[in-house]
Amino acid sequence: MWFRRDLRLHDNAALHSALSQSDNVFCVFIFDINILDNLKSKEDQRIEFIWEALKEMKTSLNSIKSDIIVMHANPMEAIPAILNKYNCEALFFNKDYESYAAKRDGDVMGCVSKLGVESYQFKDTVLFEEKEILSQSDKPYTVFSPYKNNHLNRLYQDGIIQHDCESNKKKFAVVEAEEIPSLESLGFKKTNLDRLKIPTGSSGGKYLLLDFEKRIDHYKQRRDYPGKKGVSYLSVHNRFGTISIREQALIAMNKQSEGSLVWLNELVWRDFYFQILSNFPYINDGASFKPQFDQIPFENNIQFFEAWKSGQTGFPIIDAAMHQLNQTGFMHNRLRMIVASFLVKDLLVDWRWGEAYFSEKLIDFDFSANNGGWQWAASTGCDAQPWFRIFNPLLQSEKFDPEGLFIKKYLPQLKPLDSKQIHRPHFFYEKDPDTFKVNLGKDYPFPIVDHAIQRKKALLMYQAT
Repeated sequence: MWFRRDLRLHDNAALHSALSQSDNVFCVFIFDINILDNLKSKEDQRIEFIWEALKEMKTSLNSIKSDIIVMHANPMEAIPAILNKYNCEALFFNKDYESYAAKRDGDVMGCVSKLGVESYQFKDTVLFEEKEILSQSDKPYTVFSPYKNNHLNRLYQDGIIQHDCESNKKKFAVVEAEEIPSLESLGFKKTNLDRLKIPTGSSGGKYLLLDFEKRIDHYKQRRDYPGKKGVSYLSVHNRFGTISIREQALIAMNKQSEGSLVWLNELVWRDFYFQILSNFPYINDGASFKPQFDQIPFENNIQFFEAWKSGQTGFPIIDAAMHQLNQTGFMHNRLRMIVASFLVKDLLVDWRWGEAYFSEKLIDFDFSANNGGWQWAASTGCDAQPWFRIFNPLLQSEKFDPEGLFIKKYLPQLKPLDSKQIHRPHFFYEKDPDTFKVNLGKDYPFPIVDHAIQRKKALLMYQAT
């Protein structure tokens, strides 16, 4: 059983099948050098999160005299070597829909077939995949609403079947594997996961899910407010499969509250972007979903981009959001939309620059959702907001952080300001700079652009395509 983005021993489709069909199941995870070697930072939260999840899996398997084999290698070389070493007759794994992973998996399957070993892959990370949800003309959906309706109808009609791995746990092979490679031996360092108290592994995912279940009825009312505890905080666990997507959907479906159904829609959005990735693979290469928008004449001001990355734009909601990302590896979903719109339609910077920066920083980075969100904000993607709809960052700030609680958390220099001043400090500073409680230009920057002017420029920029 080859684990990848499914780091759990319960409700795991491929693992269930392996345990059901085999006498001895060997567990393996490979830190893929082709991925790790391309990561820019050696303090990458994602690597540590995986590492912690593997430690937990190892402890669980050790309790039944089994283990997980963890290697730092090229899967094309490592998988055949393991199959040979243990005289394995079959390879089981769950599908990964990203471009590199799909090619890698195809190459591995071709390689092991030459050894006389059968490969079996399964749907696990999504509820419905690729071409399972199609329009009446048997084509993939490119608009969310009709996809959602069809998806939910199928979901309630077919039901959700979880995969029992517990009853066959005696089939885990008795093996003593070596210790998991240290972060240092992988070329990485410890990050701030401990300080941030991010729950890791399946136990962490379960803890967060139980906590969210208590709050789920209020999800619709609270989810857009970053200063409130409204979202699930499960995204990183979904990314690495330390929690089952089926378990989450069942909770939402059984609960049937307004909040749980809105959350279920978010899970459907996740499936939607996965099927977009599978059915329209050209987006892997940096192309706009709608080709006509590949010719947008972005200004791509480097100084503006650097100010955006470092949270120095002079727009508090933007800067606080970027500080949250840079400090924690996480950004609230509403803020992801606001900062993306600001980069593209206020600063007039190519959305691909922002997409790439998020891919470096987000602990829950998932190509399909990240690309989908950025193209939505840039109005270049499927089901995108119309290009002439442009978020006003000041109004968004006042609406979704009315007391400035989130802003003050990540921009403590603005704590002296009241709930009106904090959203647009430059406006109040200019009225009476001598008595204003924050020294703008020193403690906090003036806005680098005028939203009204940039909005007009953005409209002209899109009209030119």
